[in-house]
Amino acid sequence: MSKGRFHITNTALFGVTAVTADTRHSFPRHTHDAFGVGIIRRGAQKSLSGRGVVEAGPGDIITVNPGEVHDGTPIGDHGRFWQMLYLLPETIAAAALEITEGGRGTFEFEHPVIQDVRLAGRFRQFFAAVTADDGALLESEAGLLALIASVLQPSATAAATRSAGIRRAAKRLDDDPARPTTLTDLAQEAGLSKFQLLRAFVRQTGFTPHAYQIQRRIDLARRMIDAGSPLAEAAATSGFADQSHMTRAFVQRYGVTPGAYAAAVH
Repeated sequence: MSKGRFHITNTALFGVTAVTADTRHSFPRHTHDAFGVGIIRRGAQKSLSGRGVVEAGPGDIITVNPGEVHDGTPIGDHGRFWQMLYLLPETIAAAALEITEGGRGTFEFEHPVIQDVRLAGRFRQFFAAVTADDGALLESEAGLLALIASVLQPSATAAATRSAGIRRAAKRLDDDPARPTTLTDLAQEAGLSKFQLLRAFVRQTGFTPHAYQIQRRIDLARRMIDAGSPLAEAAATSGFADQSHMTRAFVQRYGVTPGAYAAAVH
């Protein structure tokens, strides 16, 4: 269902959501809990990625891994139009097993921007098939495998490793983002001084502890909205002071209000 400049489609394929966006919005640093692969159809953008700052223009494929800190700023005054597919990690894992014929390993998108005319054509074809009202499931499943095989690269090691202390501090926020938490609490959890925690947390996650907590609260609110919870309930349960605070944070990170998002997914 369209809402403003965004169009969100829950496809017939398990774990695959399609998004189109035409916007001049600048997205601050954030993460997704899914893999993302898409294409810039018009305009251009500059973004932070796991490989540093990159630029993507018309026809370029863009990718992001779960938990990878990234942002996005349009280049020029006219914004950019892109199409994106978000794939749950279990969907990628199942496809990777098929592609490698049962092989094991850690998988990730290796390149945040890919310039490949054939791949771009393959993406456009698959996106059209998976978002068509009368799309054939068999064609979509085959297209998904072909697309993932083209951009997924095996990695011998995980993309990033955090210290045990920072992992514990981050997990405290992951497990209960609504819980009131102080810097002292996190420092004690990590076994570090508050100053050490701040430096290490930003270095290893890309966020300050507060920004990380807000991101996790938005993630929780989004899941509740997906499940049909009223917006006020989602705001309160996820730890926001009120619905307006949730709305401001939601718009800043995703470029769409919670109400528009709820209308799009239901």
